Amino acid sequence: MLDSKKSSALLALGALVLGQLSATAAERVGDFAMLDTAGEFHQLSRYGDKVALVLMAYDGSCAASQAQLAELHALEARWQEKGVAFAAINAAPGAEAPAAAVWLDDGQVVSRTLGLTRAGDVAVLDPARLSTLYVGGMLDLDAALDASLAGDDVPVATSQAASGCELDFTTLDALAAQVPDYAGDVAPIIIEQCASCHREGGIGPFALDSHLMLQGWSPMIREVLVSKRMPPMQVDPSIGHFDNARYLPVEQLETLVSWIDAGAPRGASAIDPLAEVAFPDRKAWQLGEPDYIVTTPAMEIPATGVLDYINVDVELPFDEDKWVESVQFIAGDESVLHHLLAYVTAPAEDFDGGEADTTSVARRFLEGYAPGKVDAMTFPENTGVFIPKGHKLSLQFHFTTNGKATVDETVIGLYMHDEPPAHENFTRSVSSVFRIPPYAKDHEVKAAYTFQEDVVVTGLRAHMHFRGKDMKFTAEAPDGALTELLSVPNYSYAWQPTYQLTEPVELVAGTKVHVTGSFDNSEYNPANPDPSKELRFGLQSWDEMFIGYWTYHAATAAN
Repeated sequence: MLDSKKSSALLALGALVLGQLSATAAERVGDFAMLDTAGEFHQLSRYGDKVALVLMAYDGSCAASQAQLAELHALEARWQEKGVAFAAINAAPGAEAPAAAVWLDDGQVVSRTLGLTRAGDVAVLDPARLSTLYVGGMLDLDAALDASLAGDDVPVATSQAASGCELDFTTLDALAAQVPDYAGDVAPIIIEQCASCHREGGIGPFALDSHLMLQGWSPMIREVLVSKRMPPMQVDPSIGHFDNARYLPVEQLETLVSWIDAGAPRGASAIDPLAEVAFPDRKAWQLGEPDYIVTTPAMEIPATGVLDYINVDVELPFDEDKWVESVQFIAGDESVLHHLLAYVTAPAEDFDGGEADTTSVARRFLEGYAPGKVDAMTFPENTGVFIPKGHKLSLQFHFTTNGKATVDETVIGLYMHDEPPAHENFTRSVSSVFRIPPYAKDHEVKAAYTFQEDVVVTGLRAHMHFRGKDMKFTAEAPDGALTELLSVPNYSYAWQPTYQLTEPVELVAGTKVHVTGSFDNSEYNPANPDPSKELRFGLQSWDEMFIGYWTYHAATAAN
């Protein structure tokens, strides 16, 4: 096993700092994450099965860059079987990336944090301790790794720096020289990106409602920013575009990290903008009084225990057909309501939420409440969910206990079209049978479905549980042309919105849609409750699901 070998290797590798002129003592850098040029997600802590991770600064505009990259690949070929991982960081903004996959360092924040100053500089990292073991040139790196893994003395460096071009940190240097102002620069970003969830009574675990609170949480905020946990930046911005994706612009990342690194100063403003923010009542109707309010049955939730899904039918009083234009869920108790799905069903129709089907099923899906979905939902223009006369709502509740007995009584507000829209909204689940072995770090799963009619896709949603790692949605036209619609390279079970396409996508009849993804059932997945468990489909969170939801309507108007 690698554990004993890794332990001794890391101890020996730590001695590397004593013989390197450009090295510093092992220093915690915290967790960080990057997408690469191929759209894959990489996080330092998820390399915990490696003896070390070696990262090299890459600058495509530097004449020496290709030779440095070749040298890095040669080192990788020598060391990868010994538990050392290698990668290059595109550390120069605007510089062209090579054909090989390179990690994309947004705003150069990671490169600056690691102390990389020249193209060709390398940082040797301990993923288990989230720390640096060595920072400097590659000249003696091969010999140093060889000696350290063998338990020999690490040779003294013969070169202090790499031979490559000096990295340009103009933006970060300017922000360090003139620290961003809390009131004018920082607070507006927090209000825009964070405070709607991180407020009193919000779904965030703490409120960012003053400078004092922001300063107190600033070390954690820095780490979740550079590790891409927050805002929930699941979507690869290079694939598709979505109205409700939480992108954090690079400029905002640079501002926040620079301000935190400067000590998160209060500044001179007499007014604290975060203390002045007023949010609408989260229990209020965002679009005004609904046309009809569904009050769900009161659910008594015990303090502890595992609760089965609860399926409830709610009769509707409509004596004519209805078309829903918008819907809002107001959870009775957000702390225990994990999700609520609402479907339109016929009087005698059985309800299972579609999860029992292992391939594909299309339903009149009204909408759902899930982590990250707190706003009212308006369907795309001239579309709606059809409720035929006499039909009912079938609701599926999933509650999780939190140590305190409570009662949930969720309400659903329906806003109706005055006239029938041209198109009826449907949601199709695309899934497959799977078996995830114990400790599998990258277990791939795929599913597909072929549309038999012309459709227009308006929204996409990825659904897995704790081991979910990534998911991608692709359309294959009848002529074989592939179009990537959505990539979720950093899936989080705690954030499952339906991503609304800014521009709906038309698919002709015969288009085969693919849902591909992977699971991380290893101990290096921080969300994994039990890596020793073999996983199949199951309803509870510690089981697994693999479902890609496609929201669409027919390409031609209904009669």
